[in-house]
Amino acid sequence: MTQVTAQSLLELKRKREKFVCVTAYDAGFAAVISRAGVETILIGDSLGMVVQGHRDTLPVSMDHMVYHIEAVSRGNAGSLLIGDLPFMSYSDTEKTLHNSARLMRSGAHMVKLEGGSWLCESINKLTQRGIPVCAHLGLTPQSVNTLGGFKVQGRSEAAARRISDDAHEVEAAGASLLVLECIPQQLAAAISRQLTIPVIGIGAGPDTDAQVLVLHDLLGVTPSPPRFVKNFMAGQDSVEGAFRAFSSAVKSGEFPAEEHSFNH
Repeated sequence: MTQVTAQSLLELKRKREKFVCVTAYDAGFAAVISRAGVETILIGDSLGMVVQGHRDTLPVSMDHMVYHIEAVSRGNAGSLLIGDLPFMSYSDTEKTLHNSARLMRSGAHMVKLEGGSWLCESINKLTQRGIPVCAHLGLTPQSVNTLGGFKVQGRSEAAARRISDDAHEVEAAGASLLVLECIPQQLAAAISRQLTIPVIGIGAGPDTDAQVLVLHDLLGVTPSPPRFVKNFMAGQDSVEGAFRAFSSAVKSGEFPAEEHSFNH
């Protein structure tokens, strides 16, 4: 696979062609995922839950992220690698720049951070310094204690407006991608239409420009998966086949279906 870049993803959006993203945490899975033609790999702080066994993502450190990004980078062959900035590693602009540089030196092609307009200064400074940014709105797992749990966001008119406003602001600040997690599909559709940058959805309905799933959820390993998950290993005779099935289902419009989405 030719190396995927932020620019090639933008071109896919312009052509109205969907793409996919899968999380990975080691070289072996990264090799299979990229061989299956998956355009983007997220080295997510979800590793705190699915690899380390924690209840949430908060215990994940910068050292953990660096270790796993280095591993994924060694196995990757063409997918764009997005590295998560973990909890409190981007609480001010100076810290954000320092820690983002660590992730990029480890092999990430882009960094991801959770939050809205308060991050605009950091996003702007990162992009000015050659570090592409993926923003993350809606259900932001690092804020689980503030949100009161893993709940759908943006259901009230005021909450929907805040998410929409934040989406436009992070794009204006220079973000190259946006993840929308667990918001009503109507809101995600509107934001995806309005923004120039590609929007990646998870639990955000079928109308975003791309879909992301956690590796363990996609392969049916998670004991009690969220509503927005589908086991793509079912009916396949290989792990690579599961990744190809996920990609095909997204690009054909088969996934996510109504039962994987949320409404107002």
